Amino acid sequence: MKLSEKIKAGWHLFWQPSKRFSFGMIAITFMAFGIIFWGGFNWAMEMTNSETFCISCHEMRDNPFPEYKDTIHYSNRTGVRATCPDCHVPKPWHLKVLRKIKATGELYGKMTGKIDTREKFQAHKLEMAQNVWRNMEASDSRECRNCHAFDYMDTEEQTGRAARKHKDPEGKTCITCHKGIAHELPEDYEKE
Repeated sequence: MKLSEKIKAGWHLFWQPSKRFSFGMIAITFMAFGIIFWGGFNWAMEMTNSETFCISCHEMRDNPFPEYKDTIHYSNRTGVRATCPDCHVPKPWHLKVLRKIKATGELYGKMTGKIDTREKFQAHKLEMAQNVWRNMEASDSRECRNCHAFDYMDTEEQTGRAARKHKDPEGKTCITCHKGIAHELPEDYEKE
């Protein structure tokens, strides 16, 4: 077969493909778009799962971030650091997607100006903290346990009260006792 005949046959196949060829091209096209969509989706998930992204809006940069910078989770003798997503975004993929969906609702406060100043942020801080605490208690402090696990705690090295509490947590979870560990407690917290 001459080159010109091969070109004509290829041209004919392109413009008048057989059913088998058409189905194959459709399947390949869907697979390619699926891979591109999945890759783009995962890329976007990871881009929004960084401390840099979290503090890109001034509400977070100017309010909870400075509080966090003064804690052991930010700077400590070992250099092990927990970032915003380590504490606020679950690691399992399906739970991460659900958390990201919930986070879009939190953008409401930014868009409406509900928390756009320090004063407004402080006025709503207890409500926002209670939402986080409620979620952490419901998940048995899952994100805390990514780094801290009762099974690996050396309670012999802990102070008396901490050792007793950690040996027998009595159905409590990390956040029950450790509120304010990474952010200052809201001013009106004691009233609760």
